[in-house]
Amino acid sequence: MHIEPGYVSAAKVIAANAGAVGVIVWGCKEQISEFLKEPFTPLKTLLAAVFFSIFMQSFHMSVGASELHFVGAMAMYLTLGFTPVLLGFAIGLLFQALAFDPQDMYHLGVNSLSLMLPLIAVHYLSGRELFSKELTKRVSFAQILKLDAMYYAGVTGMVGFWLMIGDVATAFTAWAQFALSYLAIVACEPLVTFIAVKGLKAVEDNAIVRNLTVVPQLKLA
Repeated sequence: MHIEPGYVSAAKVIAANAGAVGVIVWGCKEQISEFLKEPFTPLKTLLAAVFFSIFMQSFHMSVGASELHFVGAMAMYLTLGFTPVLLGFAIGLLFQALAFDPQDMYHLGVNSLSLMLPLIAVHYLSGRELFSKELTKRVSFAQILKLDAMYYAGVTGMVGFWLMIGDVATAFTAWAQFALSYLAIVACEPLVTFIAVKGLKAVEDNAIVRNLTVVPQLKLA
């Protein structure tokens, strides 16, 4: 989901940075409201950033103008919650750039939006009902598969958007190759997510799981 440096003009990168800052400020505001109810929420954010960084380093492969990564988005979303993962993406990308790929600092806003906007869409279109007090929806493998498909459709769509408005001519087939390559991730991530949620659900009375995850709020099918 990275866009390599040079594909997007400086003016558009500045606009993306402004948009990313706006999303992060909104996310911080949302998290402050959560913090007043759940004091461990900032720690969940740090955990999301750490896990995201580990996932990113565990598998990455260049595909055309972007890179294929194991993101673990839904596994983190369903275990750590919405705002921790939203902000954890930005913190994790910043850490990745500082520690491993300094050239990624240039597109930090671009890459952050590519991950954050699809998560916002997934949360408000479908995911937040899984955390509602009424528990109108239950977590099943089919539900996880749906969330993953929605999320990665959004990620690949964002990559296509950046390439479309970029200054470097990129063939549609190059984007299609990247999008198709993500099918492998969509095929394996739901299984990882289901195992993580079910495993933590089995020990949800544990103090660490109760305080540092949102799993107790979920109900399995």
